[in-house]
Amino acid sequence: MRARACAFAYLGGADFLSVDNEWFKGFIVRRIVHCVVFLSFHSISDTHDLPCSCTSSHLTQLFLQNLGKVDRTADDIFDEHLQNFMRQQNAANRLQKEFNNYIRCVRAVQAASKTLMDSLNEIYESQWTGHDLLYVQAQNLDMLWQDFTHKLADQVLVPLNTYQSQFPEMRKKIDKRGRKLVDYDSQRHNFQSLQCNPRKRDELKVSKGKEMLEEAKRTYEQLNSELHDELPALYDSRVLFLVTNLQTLFAAEQVFHSESAKVYSELEAIVDKLANESQRGSYTLKKNTEPQSPKSPNANSALIINTQPAQNNISPGATTDNLPPGVLYRVKATYKYRREDADELSFDVGDIIRVVEYDDPEEQEQGWLMGIKEGTNEKGMFPANFTKPL
Repeated sequence: MRARACAFAYLGGADFLSVDNEWFKGFIVRRIVHCVVFLSFHSISDTHDLPCSCTSSHLTQLFLQNLGKVDRTADDIFDEHLQNFMRQQNAANRLQKEFNNYIRCVRAVQAASKTLMDSLNEIYESQWTGHDLLYVQAQNLDMLWQDFTHKLADQVLVPLNTYQSQFPEMRKKIDKRGRKLVDYDSQRHNFQSLQCNPRKRDELKVSKGKEMLEEAKRTYEQLNSELHDELPALYDSRVLFLVTNLQTLFAAEQVFHSESAKVYSELEAIVDKLANESQRGSYTLKKNTEPQSPKSPNANSALIINTQPAQNNISPGATTDNLPPGVLYRVKATYKYRREDADELSFDVGDIIRVVEYDDPEEQEQGWLMGIKEGTNEKGMFPANFTKPL
């Protein structure tokens, strides 16, 4: 642009175009071509690998074509293919950019989800109902996130990158075709000049010019023919690529969201159960509102202490008939429990436990029972609200 502006200013702008003497115009144009080539040589990056003479001829031809002094070979069909290519390339670049950003955001949400579930597992107390189920569902959710992000990266982004990588190589070929077209036009004009000068006709130069013209034409037509086949094929491939890529994307989204919805449904059920038990007072600390004054122990009170606990510890609705000696009543586990101390009892849903008295009544804790699990005869403390009386 700088070279063209300098040349136009040197020619006097619009005043030069009004001159009638065509010979004078041609003379002036030829005189400033060398200046234009010098200014343009350092500003065109795609010609640095060409010889100086080739670059000079190439730039001269471009300059004369832009001034309208010489004609250029037109190809309307190729121009249409080129416009389609540019639209397709811009669409692919935008899709690649936005999808990369989408994957970054998905991975950020994945990390935030894992941190949140880890925090919930820490604050959800072990004696609360569904503690183990909460951990299992958190692991399931994390696996869904990992599978989802892997599919996005491996099955969507990788094919998109492969599809987009075609455009830079095709762009290089298009640029090369453009340079060969300019060279072909330059050789064509040179050959025409040699033929149109009968007084100074040099058969050797004419023969040499014809060979150079045929070589330039052959190179250009070969590239042009290849691009006439490759550009439409590349443009048509956009539909199949987009269909395949979007089908994979939307299928991965559908599986992830449907499966994660099931996990959240299970988590909601766990919390609802905790809410119901909390309303029944299962996790409320019971306070002793009737302070007792210290009494001196005597034989009668000791007798009462030793004989009454069996009746006071029996849960309402429990059956006390036909029980082995020392067994107060029997309970059935409604939730799984894993002991946290050595003196506690682990059990699964459906296990039967025989409730017995504490070996040391002072060790008895509110909401906890002492029992022996049937089948294994393991003995230990366990939370009463994880069982129901039989």
